[in-house]
Order: sequence, then structure tokens, then C-alpha cells
Amino acid sequence: MNNLIFTFIFVPFLAAVLLALNVLLAKHKPDEAKVSAYECGFLAIQGQTRSTFQIHFMIVALLFLIFDLEILLLFPLGVSLYQVSTFGFSIGIIFFIVLTIGFVLEIGSGAIALTNLSSPNIKK
Repeated sequence: MNNLIFTFIFVPFLAAVLLALNVLLAKHKPDEAKVSAYECGFLAIQGQTRSTFQIHFMIVALLFLIFDLEILLLFPLGVSLYQVSTFGFSIGIIFFIVLTIGFVLEIGSGAIALTNLSSPNIKK
């Protein structure tokens, strides 16, 4: 049997079995904290449904995802460098240069300046 066909048959079967085991064997004792709207432990302030959120946290998270994907794309190149020869190596270098230019532009624009991430409530 082909490995790809085996994967498409085995993985959904294993996921279904594990979900069924979870439903059958897990304890179902929800307490007040689990069924409340806010699981973080903070109570909602009456009349205030939203709180201020600094967009810099989301920008840093998105940049982390982009550079995490960079590693994901460069790792197979490093493993198969003997098979891809000079052409694959040059494509990898071009990819790395484009990402480095983007990273330098992000630092230059101040998108990932850590001074913007400090909370005004925290004393240094």
C-alpha cells in the first residue's frame, strides 16, 4: 500500500478513535469558572465590553509567524543541498536575501521596536 494512501486512511481513523476515547473516558464536571464567559479569571466590568489592545502585539506575532515559516522553508533546502546543487543553493540564497531585506525594513520602520510593547502600567 502506498504511504500517502495509508496516511489518508490511517490519520482520520486515528483522529476519530482518539476523539471517541476522549468523549467516553474524560470527566465531565464543569465548574463555575469553566462555564463562565471569561475563562481567564478576570470579571467583566459592567458597561465595558472591550479593552484597549496595542496593535504592536499582533504585529510581532505576525512577524514571528513569517520568520517561523522562513525556517520551515529553509530546512528542506539544508537537508537536500547535495541533490539540488548550485541552482537550488542560489535560489535559497536569493530567498534568504529577500527575507533579510524585509527584516531590515521592518526594523527600520519601527514595527518591532520593543519600546512600543511596554505597558504603561508596568513600572521599570
